[in-house]
Amino acid sequence: MRNRKQKCMMACAAILAAITVMSAIPADQTVQEDKTGTVTEVSMDYAAQENVLPVTLLEMTQGSTQLLPSAQLTTPQGNMYRSELTNEWIDISLQNQRPVAVMVDNEKAALPHYGLTEADVVYEMMNSTANGRITRLMAIVKDWGKITQFGNVRSARQTNFMLAAEWNAILCHDGGPFYINEWVAKPYTNNLSGGFSRVNNGKKREYTEYICTGELAKRIKAAGYTTEYNQYYPGPHFMFSDTEIDLSTHPAALPCNVITLPFPHNQSQLVYNAATKTYDYYEYGQAHKDPLHNNAQLTFKNLLIQDTTFAQLDNGGYMIYNAMDFGRSGYYITNGKVIQVVWYKLGENAPTVYLDKLTGQTIQINTGKTYIALVPSDVWSGVAIQ
Repeated sequence: MRNRKQKCMMACAAILAAITVMSAIPADQTVQEDKTGTVTEVSMDYAAQENVLPVTLLEMTQGSTQLLPSAQLTTPQGNMYRSELTNEWIDISLQNQRPVAVMVDNEKAALPHYGLTEADVVYEMMNSTANGRITRLMAIVKDWGKITQFGNVRSARQTNFMLAAEWNAILCHDGGPFYINEWVAKPYTNNLSGGFSRVNNGKKREYTEYICTGELAKRIKAAGYTTEYNQYYPGPHFMFSDTEIDLSTHPAALPCNVITLPFPHNQSQLVYNAATKTYDYYEYGQAHKDPLHNNAQLTFKNLLIQDTTFAQLDNGGYMIYNAMDFGRSGYYITNGKVIQVVWYKLGENAPTVYLDKLTGQTIQINTGKTYIALVPSDVWSGVAIQ
């Protein structure tokens, strides 16, 4: 049975890689944004689509994520297991614990970020078409019980609800525009909005909210959410290699020492660190440091860069990524090399899957932290790899 499912998944992958369809995603009304200003309601000319594939193809691919477990070593360590987020050894008590997804402000005034080096996966994406297309970060944290200060915390967008659901994560944010209401009401959504600690750091109020020690456990319990994976958990997200991946053996791999992303406000850049074999994150022309951990550099073992279409919702800059899509381009980068990939996401709470463009097979990635960037399609050609 497993063999047949694997063959089916490979056949589907080949079909998906050859198709490009834009998924249409809904918006609705009324939640207060956490900043000064108003939003004008606009009419939408697109409809919600729970499934973006023909039924027969969707049936073929349902459950395929269950075939992507974390790699296991033949000799497990006592009281530890391989994290489904990073494939690193972590305490067995965390095995069934859901992660949280924390919205982090990425305006220069919000720096430095506290605790971001504790994240297992960090997303960066355009937050608005206004203000130089400023980005916002969403940090996925498995061992959230160790948080002492994280953030600062800011508002969420519709895209964040879809992406957090890939991990069955509890989304932590401070409000959002009225467009998120429909997504807050989704059955797979658990979220904590506002009310986190205020830290007197001499900045404007919007830059003072942080998740602090013990808050998450109390807030999750008060909200009535389970801390363990629930029925909406789609299964492990990545396929990890049980040996170190060296892309230099890949026939289509190219060197990647620096990748500069077309995020003009933040000027986001990732630079390969040969000593650590990871990619150090820079923005606003400076290294991203975490003061909570001795000014440690924010760095990643894996980079996944996605060409993603989007829809602008109004004249105020609010937008939504078409994160549920298939057949779109991307890059996988690790250990100083890059290959081209094709990505797809079959449903709102389904994981995004990355296929090797050359072989059509699901890629394996290295053990360690992962950075994921959703690059707007209209500036995809501006991704610079050196």
